[in-house]
Amino acid sequence: RMSSQGRLFLRGEVWWLDYGFRGHRTRESSRSTRKRDAQRLLNSRLGEMSKGRLVGPREERLKYKDLSDMIATDYEVNGRKSAKRLKSSLKHLTKAFNHHRALDITTDRISAYTSTRLSEGAKPATVQKELAALKRMFTLAKRAALLSTVPYVPSIEVNNTRTNFVDRGELEAIVAELPDDLSSLIRFLYLTGWRKAEALGLTWNLVEFENGVVRLAPGTTKNSEGRTFPFDALPELRALLEEQRDRTTARERATSHMIPSVFHRNGKPITDFRGAWTGACTRAGLASIVVHDLRRSAVRNLERAGVPRSTAMKLTGHKTESVYRRYAIVDENDLRSGVEKLAIVHASPQRQVLPLRQGTAG
Repeated sequence: RMSSQGRLFLRGEVWWLDYGFRGHRTRESSRSTRKRDAQRLLNSRLGEMSKGRLVGPREERLKYKDLSDMIATDYEVNGRKSAKRLKSSLKHLTKAFNHHRALDITTDRISAYTSTRLSEGAKPATVQKELAALKRMFTLAKRAALLSTVPYVPSIEVNNTRTNFVDRGELEAIVAELPDDLSSLIRFLYLTGWRKAEALGLTWNLVEFENGVVRLAPGTTKNSEGRTFPFDALPELRALLEEQRDRTTARERATSHMIPSVFHRNGKPITDFRGAWTGACTRAGLASIVVHDLRRSAVRNLERAGVPRSTAMKLTGHKTESVYRRYAIVDENDLRSGVEKLAIVHASPQRQVLPLRQGTAG
């Protein structure tokens, strides 16, 4: 029978440990030919067991690289659309923890990492995504029984309320500075509130002129849900798509090549236009405007039009109403308009209602 204190034995010239924990017997190599090294390791194991926790050899050998490989596989297997964001997060996490064992990535070290990243000028939202990736790594490792416990990964406060809107005059000023192959795309984003990636990936087979709708198939959007936008009810949007179709057809005839993308540059899909956008906004005197402000503005326009939020969210592809709080949909002009309506009420003559006197004869 094995002693409750465990035992040591030789296998060849290497000392081994033999101990039991919660009904399971474990034999572990000390990787040393010196008995005192093996005894020191056994004492460590017994100390862990007295606290109700045992760090086995597999857990001790688990490295940060193993964790990062696990999350990369998880994203690939589940087809997560934020793989590009993960790659960016792993770049910074790997720089900090690449040579660490998983057990050495403690809460204190994670807090130090957070402080360092923020001091380097990283935005809180960016650092929070990196911390979320690290937390996911530990969750996957524990789920796979590779770690018995995981460190607490602290969160940081992220204030990502956006404040810029684009009104019609500003839109026209920006579009006037853009090349023709981008102007239709920008107008489309302003009218629909769709995400940039959704518009760039739009193909003609998803535009149904006979039914007056444009669709996104399930699995192609950020929230993986399909979407339908009835452009027939918005003449400006229908005219935009018809003009873009005519432009595309003319290009196809000139080159004898089919062009599947709705928005393209000389027949080739548009992948990035940050330089053109930044330049156009700067020349228009609107350097602080970003492309995502078009989406925010479309949401506000739907709000102003009185479209029920449940309907608006289906049109733009928002999954929860929290976006309206985060986007700060009501701006100063909206508040002023509301107070002006209140002023009309206060300025209107109030009809006085006189109470009936009791006891009067009819």
